[in-house]
Amino acid sequence: MLTDMGSVIELAEAVDSRDPATGLAAVAALRRLLEELEAAHVAHARARGWSWEAIAAALGVRRQSAHRKHAHRVVDEAGSHE
Repeated sequence: MLTDMGSVIELAEAVDSRDPATGLAAVAALRRLLEELEAAHVAHARARGWSWEAIAAALGVRRQSAHRKHAHRVVDEAGSHE
């Protein structure tokens, strides 16, 4: 699940780099990691019976936004287990 840079600690250190290329690459890697973590936790919440409204509230977004972003992933994952 981690990024090309190897570890979260390395990413955190790279974000503070004086080299813009290194800093921006770290930001992009952290963004990908964050998206993976969010998707995993949303799928877990749905599997435990959470509503889209509850997930959206926990993420600080509107229900429709959470559903639009994640519903296809949850359906795809549910279908792959059958």
